Amino acid sequence: MGQKKDLTGSERSKIVRYLAEGCSSLKIAELLKRDHRTIKRFIQNSQQGRKKRVEKPRRKITAHELRKVKRAAAKMPLATSLAIFQSCNITGVPKSTRCAILRDMAKVRKAERRPPLNKTHKLKPQDWAKKYLKTDFSKVLWTDEMRVSLDGPDGWARGWIGKGQRAPVRLRRQQGGGGVLVWAGIIKDELVGPFRVEDGVKLNSQSYCQFLEDTFFKQWYRKKSASFKKNMIFMQDNAPSHASKYSTAWLARKGIKEEKLMTWPPCSPDLNPIENLWSIIKCELYKEGKQYTSLNSVWEAVVAAACNVDGAQIKTLTGSMDGRLLSVLAKKGGYIGRRFVFVLFLNVGNVYL
Repeated sequence: MGQKKDLTGSERSKIVRYLAEGCSSLKIAELLKRDHRTIKRFIQNSQQGRKKRVEKPRRKITAHELRKVKRAAAKMPLATSLAIFQSCNITGVPKSTRCAILRDMAKVRKAERRPPLNKTHKLKPQDWAKKYLKTDFSKVLWTDEMRVSLDGPDGWARGWIGKGQRAPVRLRRQQGGGGVLVWAGIIKDELVGPFRVEDGVKLNSQSYCQFLEDTFFKQWYRKKSASFKKNMIFMQDNAPSHASKYSTAWLARKGIKEEKLMTWPPCSPDLNPIENLWSIIKCELYKEGKQYTSLNSVWEAVVAAACNVDGAQIKTLTGSMDGRLLSVLAKKGGYIGRRFVFVLFLNVGNVYL
């Protein structure tokens, strides 16, 4: 906010005259069309004036200090400008100057959510891609769990609002009001499930196997022909409840063992096509910042969103595995990147920006 002008000499003389006539400070402010507080301050101290800002000499940064700042920024990722300059023993530099200097050699970024991959992490996806490069992925059942909450993921409640309109009120609940754990699978152009994990049940090896028995095996697997069961490959990630000795032995007794149980490389959620299915369902669940009042209502919304996913979309997801394997080999075991998944998502979800 800009500073207003001080009282002029004529205004000051008028104030003295009005005071001699017995006018109040409020009346004088109305007559001179000035702020009442300005008139009162003048009356309290007629010699008072605005204090002029004293320009402090700015600290000059030498070339040697710039090199120190650059090295400190490289060694201290996500640090503040103050912390970087203090580590270089450079003081007296205002924040605006610090940020202007750092913009030439760095940029503000968020921390990566994906874990860094070491040499072993990169070798295993390459071995996995080479092993399954000639696999018929239309016979692979891709499975995974997803948790949905009443309020949705953070940062999703955004969208366009017309000028002059107020943003809708969004409820805030501690811990998101709870959530529902959902299990599902996709194979070729078919969606298996979704199935709801009972509220309050923690999935360990025993409860996971019992859940598969009550849902997947009883409601879907047993209805399939013997030839289908013989050729089907079951995929699951390396969650402790999935990869434990108990779960592996239990699946083996069900006939899912050896080549029929797909090995899965660590830190590779971007290779599982069902992750893209979860994205499609969540976009439908939480569009326009929608919230839910109960766990049953959000579960009903999950079932409705899953029913809207047609066979062509699922086939696009399962048919993308050849491209994913080639991307893994091209990246030498690294992450296949967001671009591949994003383009795939646009093709599947018919999203137009």
